[in-house]
Amino acid sequence: MSRVRLRSNARSCAASLAVPLLLAACVAPPIAPDEPAAAVPIPARWSESAAAPATDLTAWWLRFGDSELSALVGDAIAASPTLQSAMAALRQSRALVDVATASLAPSLSGDAGAQRSRTRGQSSASSFSLGLSASWEPDLWGGARAGVRAAQADARATQMSLANAQVMLAAEVALAYIDVRSAQARLAIARSNLAAQEDTLQIARWRSQAGLVSSLDVEQAITAAEQTRATVPQLQTTLAQARHRLAVLSGRPPGALADLGHAPVPLPPDDLALAFPADTLRQRPDLRQAEAQVQAAWARLAQADAKRYPALNLSGSLGLQALTLGSLTGGGSVVSAIAAGLSAPLFDGGAIAGNIRAQQAALEQARAEYRASVLTALQDVEDALVALQGDRARNLSLDAAARAAGRADELARQQYQAGLVDFRTVLETQRSLLAAQDSAASVRASLATDHVSLYKALGGGWQPEPADGAAPAADTAPTPPIPARRQPSP
Repeated sequence: MSRVRLRSNARSCAASLAVPLLLAACVAPPIAPDEPAAAVPIPARWSESAAAPATDLTAWWLRFGDSELSALVGDAIAASPTLQSAMAALRQSRALVDVATASLAPSLSGDAGAQRSRTRGQSSASSFSLGLSASWEPDLWGGARAGVRAAQADARATQMSLANAQVMLAAEVALAYIDVRSAQARLAIARSNLAAQEDTLQIARWRSQAGLVSSLDVEQAITAAEQTRATVPQLQTTLAQARHRLAVLSGRPPGALADLGHAPVPLPPDDLALAFPADTLRQRPDLRQAEAQVQAAWARLAQADAKRYPALNLSGSLGLQALTLGSLTGGGSVVSAIAAGLSAPLFDGGAIAGNIRAQQAALEQARAEYRASVLTALQDVEDALVALQGDRARNLSLDAAARAAGRADELARQQYQAGLVDFRTVLETQRSLLAAQDSAASVRASLATDHVSLYKALGGGWQPEPADGAAPAADTAPTPPIPARRQPSP
């Protein structure tokens, strides 16, 4: 009878385990493991430039030929709290990959215990135990593997977020440095014109005292000089604020760059070779980040879909039990157990289906954000190319205008001193000279800014790892070459 009952129990257990498997067979197969980012139409070439092999823009700031700028960018990369925070986030995301990967392997734990019990009227009894227990849930439907892929994609996205922060930081430092040099140039122009206008004012006073001209010339000269003088404090304020911003970006207190010195606005050579648009998109870390986020969303959808299927759990234990501690260490009684369990969702109120729909919506959102990022990247490059082309033409014209205004101003002052022209002509030439020189200095700064914007739009300023996409070392991240650090100002 016992054998008959055992066989009956075995049949009953097999039948109960088969029910979830039969239910799972009626469900659609799990989602495919991989899905690329949604394709976006890419033009064959840039509209403002012929495509050519791309110039290496890993450390594009070196192209400006300004050692001060290179040192400041290096300081910023080494000391930026933003980059340090992004580095910590990268270490965290890589640690989470290890956590997700650990779910694929069995778990093993050890335990030890001691118990002493006593029943009324009886003597006390002790028991000791020592053992190991193991459990494993095989990844039958790929849910755990999808979780690992999602964690890996998140780590790649975080890595690209760090690279993008490097790109943004290098560009911000360069723009602040250009603002400093531009404010210095415009301030020097204003002071030079003010000195010339004060000389003209002195000439007007001499001629007025000699009775050659009326006091109107003197008052007009005073007006012009004071108007120019009023621009000096404004430019000094602009210069100080630009220095403060540059100091903070490079990891210094706001007033640390007061002794930065004077230098012209730096300009790189006009020999930049652009890659095809598709190559540019592969270089930009923000697009790689968006693509990794699409892959992570797809993996999470596969992970949510795997919850619909049965789960198998295997467990076992092996240990020793004895009434005394000496007997336990001497061998004791060996106790072992092994168990297997199969569970399948039959009714959960729609939680699994709702989670799948949520992950599908997250995937569509990631795809839409990727497409938007691609279009924005294309626009960034095209806008920078158009601005660069326009400012190059403006720079040529304004330089010529400034040279002509300088010659006109010199002639007007000489002829006024000789009494050949009236003072109105001198005022007009001085105003034209100030405006032309200030515009020429401004467009030179705009030209330098256009180059920075183009390098940023092309994704320059970071160095991909040798095997991008492979599992990197725990404490490494993509970093551009850092020039020798400049000693902070006291």
